[in-house]
Amino acid sequence: MPRHMTRGLIIACSGLLFSPAVADEQTVDPGLRDTLKAAVEESNSFSDRFEAEVWLMDMSSRLTRWIEDEEKRLRLLRMVHAEAQRTELEPELVLAVIHVESRFDRFAISRVGARGLMQIMPFWLDEIGRPDDNLFHLDTNLRYGTTILRYYLDKENGNLTRALARYNGSLGSMRYPSLVYTALADVWYRD
Repeated sequence: MPRHMTRGLIIACSGLLFSPAVADEQTVDPGLRDTLKAAVEESNSFSDRFEAEVWLMDMSSRLTRWIEDEEKRLRLLRMVHAEAQRTELEPELVLAVIHVESRFDRFAISRVGARGLMQIMPFWLDEIGRPDDNLFHLDTNLRYGTTILRYYLDKENGNLTRALARYNGSLGSMRYPSLVYTALADVWYRD
């Protein structure tokens, strides 16, 4: 995935996609289980201060609509940026996924039981031997979500559309990827 996505590239990315939000416990991918386990056991993502200030201020102003408290916004944005860098994802993509999945409600629970900002299914906790992890904690949820998305992107040989569909559990449908691409192009684009 290129470092700087453009609107045209985002809109041009078309393919098809499966997500942790509705993943079936009987179809757990052993490779993803191992990847998640390693990521959770891992313990500053900006290359310079100016870059950090510009990105944080820009994204913070966009996030105000969902999170009023400036300190909470900046904390979340720093965490998103760090996890995106760790998994070599664009932080704006991660923000777009969160936008679609939970509208930045860290306590969101889907109709199928997925939890938190990135809507992670709780079965992963037992699957990787970490039943006490709290998916409502920002750092935990972001670590799981970005790791899962990166895994699917690698599994799909860089096809973001298919990776997003896998992430959402909707491989074969364009609905979810289209929602993420729209959020990315309309709200989380990088100038």
